[in-house]
Amino acid sequence: MSIVSVDAKNDNLKAASLNMEGMIFSDLLPVGNFEATEEFFEKVLEIILSFIKTSNTRTEKIIDFYFPHDLEKIFDFKISEEPKNLAQILNDCSKIMKHSVKTAHPRFFNQLSIGLDLVSLIGEFIAATTNTNMFTYEIAPVYNLMEQSVLSQLRDIVGWKECGDGILNPGGSISNLNAFQLALHSRFPNIKTEGVFSCKKPVIFTSKHSHYSIAKAASILGIGSNQVRFVPVDSRGKIQINTLIDMIKEAIDSNEVPILVNATAGTTVLGSFDPINSIADICQKYNIWLHIDASWGGTVILSRKHRHLLDGIERADSITWNPHKMMATVQNDSIFLVKKHGLLLECNKMKASYLFQTDKQYDVTYDTGDKAIQCGRRGSKGMEDQINKYFDLAEYLLNKIKERKNFEIVLDKPEFTNICFWYAPNSIKDLDRNSKEFKEKLIAPKIKERMVIEGNLMISYQPLDDKPNFFRMIVSNPASNFDDIDYMINGIERFGNDL
Repeated sequence: MSIVSVDAKNDNLKAASLNMEGMIFSDLLPVGNFEATEEFFEKVLEIILSFIKTSNTRTEKIIDFYFPHDLEKIFDFKISEEPKNLAQILNDCSKIMKHSVKTAHPRFFNQLSIGLDLVSLIGEFIAATTNTNMFTYEIAPVYNLMEQSVLSQLRDIVGWKECGDGILNPGGSISNLNAFQLALHSRFPNIKTEGVFSCKKPVIFTSKHSHYSIAKAASILGIGSNQVRFVPVDSRGKIQINTLIDMIKEAIDSNEVPILVNATAGTTVLGSFDPINSIADICQKYNIWLHIDASWGGTVILSRKHRHLLDGIERADSITWNPHKMMATVQNDSIFLVKKHGLLLECNKMKASYLFQTDKQYDVTYDTGDKAIQCGRRGSKGMEDQINKYFDLAEYLLNKIKERKNFEIVLDKPEFTNICFWYAPNSIKDLDRNSKEFKEKLIAPKIKERMVIEGNLMISYQPLDDKPNFFRMIVSNPASNFDDIDYMINGIERFGNDL
């Protein structure tokens, strides 16, 4: 048969659209045929592309909001006895997209992880299609080489001259857990076999504004959340150095063992950076592991203009860095870097003989699975310009807020792209922000409610310490521009001026 006739036959197959209502999963590969599989995938891709298009269209809503009891009526989540036909599955895919938040929308500012990098999305498609695990080189050769190369380059960027080590994790909480685990193992090597009962009481120090995963990691490891000492912060949201020293001394005097100090590089709310060099000096003096949780702020290291915020990062023993925050990669990915090579493996290896044989035909150091907490894992100038753009947008927003009479900055001259502010309509504009009357006026929640129901804008709010509810604007969406900043400010005024 000629090539022409084969192409003609394929065209005819595509022209005669298959009846998806009469087909189920077994009509697709590997049991069914390729033609049905191809058409089904093409229809799914149409749904995905439509969602991507609307996500990048400013006139489209970010969400059509439904209350939970109403949304439950639209979806049928019951596990049925009979398989759904492919037409039903396609319809479900469309409904999921329709009722999902468009986090790539230029006016979505609600979370730290915003936007969608389409090259990263394609990478996710490829990873899901190859559907492999990364515990050994023999079943994931490309991904293992890719991981080692990326981690090596990132360690160079950090400034570590030693070999170092690292691993890719499914989130920053796991990376922070890795850090605690290594710090504990480094101080008490017997803990791996004998548990926490074999050591003195370990204690961890972190700022009051650090991520909640710090206390959670202590709980998971059996140290106990009470052994996490939260150090007060200054007016800029940075850990108080002198207080940290006093708390370390107090722990030592109480026969406790300080094993780790966590420095936050980019706090979740204010975007503050703890002074790394000052903390490193303390850790060096008292022989304490220094971990830097740079989940949010780590990406600034790629900007020559702003990497000073991470001065001293090369002095850390370990680092957490999340590319899905600010780099807009797909959720969830986290980079864990550790300065001492071999410690990850020493701490985690269990030598499962069905996976990690030592007599394979290749260098088994490429089998990285035994140094991970979990078994299975999936695995520049342009970026510098993007980071600098975020800072420019944040500065623009800050200046615009200062120009508006009903807006007030929570933290003037912020270090990062978190811009926190109050909106106070005329009815409460002159009240003290710390007064009981102001705190009882739920302005931010009411504005957010109106905002979400309309569906064209999303921005988060929260209280912090003694500060009542304020808006936290996160500037890290690659699709956003100066007009979107103006739209957000005007939107808050429109939603709140009659309150």
